[in-house]
Amino acid sequence: MHRGRYFSTSSYYDRIFGAKAVKILPGQYHATDDDTIITTVLGSCVSVCLYDAVNGAGGMNHYMLPGDTGELSKSGNGSARYGIHAMKLLLEHVIQLGADHANLEAKVFGAGKVMDGMSDVGRQNADFAIRYLKFQKIRIAAVDVGDTCPRKIYFSPATGQVFVKRIQNRALSPDLFQSLQFPLHEGEG
Repeated sequence: MHRGRYFSTSSYYDRIFGAKAVKILPGQYHATDDDTIITTVLGSCVSVCLYDAVNGAGGMNHYMLPGDTGELSKSGNGSARYGIHAMKLLLEHVIQLGADHANLEAKVFGAGKVMDGMSDVGRQNADFAIRYLKFQKIRIAAVDVGDTCPRKIYFSPATGQVFVKRIQNRALSPDLFQSLQFPLHEGEG
């Protein structure tokens, strides 16, 4: 079993689900064959939840960009910040845990356009995930991508269930700054 530098082991007890949970950050993934919950927060990044409900193995990744055009991609040792590597690591690990490729299903999340005026890298991330899963002949059970809000994802690889909490962007109120105890500009105060 490989548990290399991109494999998240950042665990905690989640009181909402009453279970062990592992938090993954951008450029990480986690795979398991037990009842661990995997969580992450997504903006323009994408997470693919991959699972075999028959054999109870699955995992989730969190990548920032679709592909790596650098030298590392040619050697196959690239970073899991890139979808091409994140997907490969996740798929290999889930298979090693006993998943059968024929039973695999995927759910794709994220790809929000959370910053105005920026290129839509989220759309590129989502498009990559869909193309990759189709190429690997993995059934896509759900897709929740796009929009302008970040998402918090809770995934149970043992059951394939995913809970998504959309995080609404709220503008900061000027009233908030009036209550601060330090000057906002030089000379004030």
